[in-house]
Amino acid sequence: MPRLIEPADPILSDDGIPYSPRYDDVYHSAAGGLEQARHVFLGGNGLPGNWAGREQFVIVETGFGQGLNFLATWQAWRRDPQRCRRLHFVSIEKHPFTREGLATLHASLGELLPLAGALQQQWPDPLPGLHRLSFDEGAVVLTLAFGEVEAMLPRLVAGADAFYLDGFSPSRNADMWSDMVFRGLARLARTDATLATYTAAGFVRRGLQTAGFVAEKAPGFGGKRDMTVARFAPAWKNRRYVPPDAAQWPDRHAIVIGAGLAGCAVTERLAARGWRVTLFDAHDGPARETSGHRAAAMHAHVSPDDSHLSRLSRAGNLHALRAWRALESSGHPVGWHGCGVLQIGEDEADIAAQCASLTALDFPHTFVRWMSAEEATEQHAAAVPRGGLWFAQGGWVAPPDICRAQLAQAGAAVDARFQTRVAALEHAGDQWRVLDDAGRVLAAAPVLVLANAHEAARLVPEQLFELRRVRGQLTDLDAGQVGAAAWPDCVVTGGGYLLPRDEHGSARFGSSYEPDDGPLVESAAVHAENLGRLAGLLPGRATALDGVDPATLRGYVGVRTVTHNRLPLIGRLPDTAQALAQSTALRGAHLRDLPRLPGLYAALAYGSRGLTWAALGAELIASQLEGEPLPLEADLADAIDPARLLLRTLRHGPAPGRPDGRPDQDQG
Repeated sequence: MPRLIEPADPILSDDGIPYSPRYDDVYHSAAGGLEQARHVFLGGNGLPGNWAGREQFVIVETGFGQGLNFLATWQAWRRDPQRCRRLHFVSIEKHPFTREGLATLHASLGELLPLAGALQQQWPDPLPGLHRLSFDEGAVVLTLAFGEVEAMLPRLVAGADAFYLDGFSPSRNADMWSDMVFRGLARLARTDATLATYTAAGFVRRGLQTAGFVAEKAPGFGGKRDMTVARFAPAWKNRRYVPPDAAQWPDRHAIVIGAGLAGCAVTERLAARGWRVTLFDAHDGPARETSGHRAAAMHAHVSPDDSHLSRLSRAGNLHALRAWRALESSGHPVGWHGCGVLQIGEDEADIAAQCASLTALDFPHTFVRWMSAEEATEQHAAAVPRGGLWFAQGGWVAPPDICRAQLAQAGAAVDARFQTRVAALEHAGDQWRVLDDAGRVLAAAPVLVLANAHEAARLVPEQLFELRRVRGQLTDLDAGQVGAAAWPDCVVTGGGYLLPRDEHGSARFGSSYEPDDGPLVESAAVHAENLGRLAGLLPGRATALDGVDPATLRGYVGVRTVTHNRLPLIGRLPDTAQALAQSTALRGAHLRDLPRLPGLYAALAYGSRGLTWAALGAELIASQLEGEPLPLEADLADAIDPARLLLRTLRHGPAPGRPDGRPDQDQG
């Protein structure tokens, strides 16, 4: 069962200091929050000096509060001419303020108001999980982890250079100062990582020392004689988990194969980090296959147990919207239509499951709520037969517009090679080479990302991808067929989906989901099935189309690539041959134990959720390449790891049908 997020209230003590009635404690010293941040957390960690000249610097904080530590650190970074190139700030918060609450508390910040305003503008809804916010053109990255520290700290994948150990007094909030927390910090600590906290409690120093830190007292702040500073210097050499170091790439050049949603997103994210990208696609431009249709809807998935699919869907939706807003602010709008999405139940059992999800999750209404059929009809001209879930942040967009915006943002960093088919790959030295049909080298780079859907299996046949192709057909109605009667001004989904009218008055609905066992040509039978889907969504409008001959309808046909559990494959590819050769030793292995191929990554099998997962998947791959904190919790990154099918084979033996673990053709 998911842990619900209960926001904090912007309450002030009699002294005018932000106060928490939950913990009967104030958020910072009476001597001043910003001054405390500068003395205790920056000064105690030797900042800004310790980040001088670094390519990357990572700070992990327990207790974001109203964000004063982050704002003070961001300001110090801006003012420092020797600052690191990229600053990551990762902070855990169990009870985040709302955007309005932050605005109230930040009103008196004076010179920090511009930074506080930028933070408020991007501030997320109080939803569990990680939320990645980007500032100063991506040079400052704030990753917020909303949830209990005991749950979130083990799920972070990061290598920390400094820790801000904040939170309410140990006597008021013991969970923030437990041995489990100290061990969790040690798990993330890079060599010589520093730590600072305002408390001088002896059990805190002893707990840090047991976890591998050398801790000592230092002059305190605001009437406190002492505080605690520490450095990670464990007596032991072997660590069960080694946090990622900042990557060192002498040649920051990558090859990306595939210029659809997945590949263009990866290209843009790598270019943002200073990489040169050679982009290959067999077609005459970006978004020509599955990403090529003129309109696609996006909304989150919810379930009572907040499953991996639901959490990945939520994270992907929120990240995509932030990424598209960033593109727009850079002058490259994607044409997002945030009209909202209504997902109606298909039957009474489905409605019961939807209501159970709302009750169990208790998410803010700005994210999802119940909408009755009456409200849908009155407010959105959606004459649906029953109510459903309303996603106010959902909507639709043309995928090709996203791809074009991302390539425009990448600019001169990308060398796009369209109408170029990659026939084979080879690895020599520290370079991946892509070859044409004649065996000629088209390009070489230390990093290669496969973003070419089902075609990836042809280039790396040794991988246990278990990909399958699913055909989808959409049906279009022109303005005359739609008619003058009301049509929904939002997206409606259920046993299919339909989109609002476009600027020409035409509309689109569908979609089929069937095995790809024939040519990609439109089928009158599938158009007839889509009319049936429309009848389930808008019975009245479907009745008006009873006389339409399906053979006269036109639409769009494409192929989705999916895995066995419909979760994508995102991340570094395993060395399958080496792993199978060591199968006995690796039978009890975890994903982190599997050998990996150097510099080879996948962004594949997005299925029907390319809009949802492309931006987040690209950020994940870029973060893995750079040794940065991941934008996803560890269990979610594992759930989409391309090595997960290999791990299953190692643990349980080959899948039925083939001795090497690959399924027979009819089992794919």
